[in-house]
Amino acid sequence: MIRLSLTLAALAICNALLAVLMPWYIVTRLGVGIETDAFFASGALPQLIFLVASFSLTQVLVPLLATEDEKNFRRDAWGFFLAVSGFFCLTGAILFLTAPYWVSLIVPGFSVEARRLTITLSRIQLLSVIGNASVVVLWSVYYARQKFLWTELSSVFANAVSLLFLFWTLSRYGIVAAAWATVLNLGLKVVMLMPALGHWEWPQWNSYAMKEAWRRIKPFLLGQTYAKSDPLIDRFLTSLTTAGNLSLLYLGQQLYSSINLIATKAISTPSVPPLAVAAKAGDWPNFRRIYQHRLFWMLGITIAAALGLYATGEPLLRLMIGHGGITAENVHMLWLIMIALSGVLIGGAAGQVISGAFYAIGDTRTPTMLFIGTFTVYVPIKILVFLRYGIIGLAVITSVHLAVNFLLQLLVLERAVARTAQA
Repeated sequence: MIRLSLTLAALAICNALLAVLMPWYIVTRLGVGIETDAFFASGALPQLIFLVASFSLTQVLVPLLATEDEKNFRRDAWGFFLAVSGFFCLTGAILFLTAPYWVSLIVPGFSVEARRLTITLSRIQLLSVIGNASVVVLWSVYYARQKFLWTELSSVFANAVSLLFLFWTLSRYGIVAAAWATVLNLGLKVVMLMPALGHWEWPQWNSYAMKEAWRRIKPFLLGQTYAKSDPLIDRFLTSLTTAGNLSLLYLGQQLYSSINLIATKAISTPSVPPLAVAAKAGDWPNFRRIYQHRLFWMLGITIAAALGLYATGEPLLRLMIGHGGITAENVHMLWLIMIALSGVLIGGAAGQVISGAFYAIGDTRTPTMLFIGTFTVYVPIKILVFLRYGIIGLAVITSVHLAVNFLLQLLVLERAVARTAQA
């Protein structure tokens, strides 16, 4: 398990570096301004769908598929893939037609020119909606069979190819090329991951796995969408500030998201199948030992990463000065944003370990309701803090929210496991 985690961590680091290079290359070539703000705003809705899909579908599908025999596994894998892909194809088509309306709601502070560009880029990136959802299902298929390496290797290849595509096209076609690079990335991932489905098997739409997946997802699907809508709120608020602030906040969030993704894939994701097996067998001491061990490592790695970025972040960021109109003021603001967002890294990653433990026992309601409760309190506070302290205040309150939510989830899980073990 340790060797697997180290290998996954190495591959995830490669993926994270490649993923981070894309927005940073765009900014260093074009600077921070209307074009970059429009591009990052156009990805808000695909990002929301990816967050909902990745944090709900994966946690629901992996435990269900992990305990199936080969025939039922292949049948239900095809069923999940077709159902999810079909649903998001329809969703993407509706969003494409209504783009002028919802873009205006997301970025009300943009100028007419910036809004028009955001609509164009959004329509291109809506293809990513389908790709994001399909990739999450395919990841789940691999994870359920505890085959983690190819998911990372395929992502390395897709990220590298799309980055090379961006290098070649950005200077020729401008910011539109960046949107197409995102679509290319996801298309490559889907193609490379589809062999996991195996030979064609007609889905059985009323199978136990299909019905159970719907039962587990249904109570919190809208809740997850609501709870993961924070990026939309960020785009809304930062569109009201100076041009470029939206891009700087996105860069800080992207860096921490990449580190979070590395830690989650290396530490949290591999623990879901053994947690599900332990829960099914009623082995609660082992269940508790697994998630506590993973939580210890997650906290250690993310705290160390946050301290490292605090110590070396600004000197490294200064290397951007002079590229694409990046100024010393831009760099200092980005560093302050990253410090303020450090709680997002620590609380967010640790929270994924605890959520995974809940999902492994089939409890999707508890972590969702806890997050919805804290999120509902947090949103109005976030708006007030933003109006008073600006973008730095927005980043700080985001960190506080995720840290508080993690602690509440941990407290509830510990009590639930202790109560179940004694029953």
